Amino acid sequence: MRAAVLHNYGQPMKVEEVEIDDPKPTEVKVKIAASGVCHSDYAFILGEQYWEGGMPMILGHEGAGIVEKAGSAVTTVKPGDHVVLSWIYACGNCYYCTVGKSNMCDVGRGEMVTGNTLADGTNRYHKDGKPYYHFLGISTMAEYTICDEKSVVKIDKDIPLDKAALVGCAVMTGVGAVINTAKPAAGESLAVFGSGGVGISCIQGAVLSGAYPIIAVDVKQNKLELAKQFGATHTVDASKVNAVEEIQKITGGGANYTFEAVGQPQLMRDSWDALAKCGTAVVIGGAKMGDEVSIPALDFPFTEKTIRGTGYGSARMNVDIPKLLDLYRGGKLNLDDMVTSTYPLDAVNEAFADLHAGKNLRGVLMM
Repeated sequence: MRAAVLHNYGQPMKVEEVEIDDPKPTEVKVKIAASGVCHSDYAFILGEQYWEGGMPMILGHEGAGIVEKAGSAVTTVKPGDHVVLSWIYACGNCYYCTVGKSNMCDVGRGEMVTGNTLADGTNRYHKDGKPYYHFLGISTMAEYTICDEKSVVKIDKDIPLDKAALVGCAVMTGVGAVINTAKPAAGESLAVFGSGGVGISCIQGAVLSGAYPIIAVDVKQNKLELAKQFGATHTVDASKVNAVEEIQKITGGGANYTFEAVGQPQLMRDSWDALAKCGTAVVIGGAKMGDEVSIPALDFPFTEKTIRGTGYGSARMNVDIPKLLDLYRGGKLNLDDMVTSTYPLDAVNEAFADLHAGKNLRGVLMM
């Protein structure tokens, strides 16, 4: 198969032929139709986020496709089924899975991440006798992938696969951060720092929740215009004004909820400062390795503010992926306009360059 391969941090991706094994008993082989181009992949290419797993590695963690082959013990899908791939593997047996926090699964957050392998600690890609490694258990920037059946969710065949792919990361992360993690009440105020794919998804989650006002913050005017298209009631151009002060003016003292969807410590602090008393700041963005954020200690007893994280929108993928696609089918969730550019696999580096330049809401590789 052809795949987009990262050989070393800081280098462009290389599209090349890679050998792929058959699936083991609990695994499936999926013919990838579409793979989203996410900033998390880009941060990994740059080495801003990294771990000690093997190289070379096939990137991609947001995708959808069609099951081509299923292992002998697979029970949830069969060849021909359409699926969304999820980079959160939920073992179903660890403490977090059993208490309803499968997005924090010990296995999914363990060797599959740090070792760049599948759940059993091995891989299924190789070339000239050399192993090629997985990314978050799914490696969607390829014509095919091998993954565990617990990393796929069956979906209805009438859902366009390029739109369904987005639910595998950006949309689930952003919408879920609002409706699963924060759970604002109707009429509560909300501000989102960053209007990329995740931030826009936060805004869509805010609309679903009935929040008001919904404030989008960014430094790019094209992103703020898109934010209004997806439901933001107010926008703040942080390149021209102090975003915290503007949010305080709009809300009459501070927002009930803020969401940081970029991964910058200063914006995490801004999201804290922009809160009303008793408000909650939700950190979504993946910062660089080693980054820290500082908060005034006396704010905790004097304001009763809360800051918390969210991983994958606090999602239970087998429940929430079909739910979001039902909302899409019902016209309540806009996935169509989130795909602003599509690229062939060979243009993977162009797609990442456009991501870095802020040209796209979501670019998608089409296999």
